[in-house]
Amino acid sequence: MTFSEENYLKTIYHLRAVSDSEISTNAIAEKMETKASSVTDMLRKLADKNLVNYTKYQGVSLTEKGKLSAKMIVRKHRLWEYFLVAKLDFSWDEVHDVADQLEHIKSEKLINKLDEFLDYPKEDPHGDPIPDKNGQMIQVDKQLLSEFDKNKIGICVGVKDSSSEFLKYLDKQGIALGSKIEIIEKESFDSSFKIRLDSRELSISNKIAINLYIK
Repeated sequence: MTFSEENYLKTIYHLRAVSDSEISTNAIAEKMETKASSVTDMLRKLADKNLVNYTKYQGVSLTEKGKLSAKMIVRKHRLWEYFLVAKLDFSWDEVHDVADQLEHIKSEKLINKLDEFLDYPKEDPHGDPIPDKNGQMIQVDKQLLSEFDKNKIGICVGVKDSSSEFLKYLDKQGIALGSKIEIIEKESFDSSFKIRLDSRELSISNKIAINLYIK
């Protein structure tokens, strides 16, 4: 596959992870910041390779072959993110763009050796599961902080938004994977929260709450 084809597969995979229905060309175009006509052309190519099921005006889904191919791209991306943080001291807000480049390396042997070198990590630095060489991965039972009620206590296990801006904000607030969070108050007016983060109190907006995973 070309880099572009891999990027499309990964995009469809991520969109499907948060939707129960088939993915529209407009949703893909918006996510990839391109024209719907360009998406349609690419989907035809991917369908010819038996990577997607595509019918015009009816959306797209990944075939079994396409799902496995997408998982292998995701596997490479998340292993490289883990490597950059664990071994090269990158911060978690720096690794996404670098991993976007490294995920296109074709050598399966290299990726399997990298996995072994890292002692087979199960999650990347953002709390997302890393598929193994067979495409299997451990799913963590988690909820968004916004879904919790007053007096609930949980541990931060991931982020929905992995943008550099959001991760830098979390760093400023001292929120990281493993942080213990207790909900002190949930405001009915704007759905903002007052939380106890370890030993200190902090106010956070609903926008933050809908992007933090807790278990």
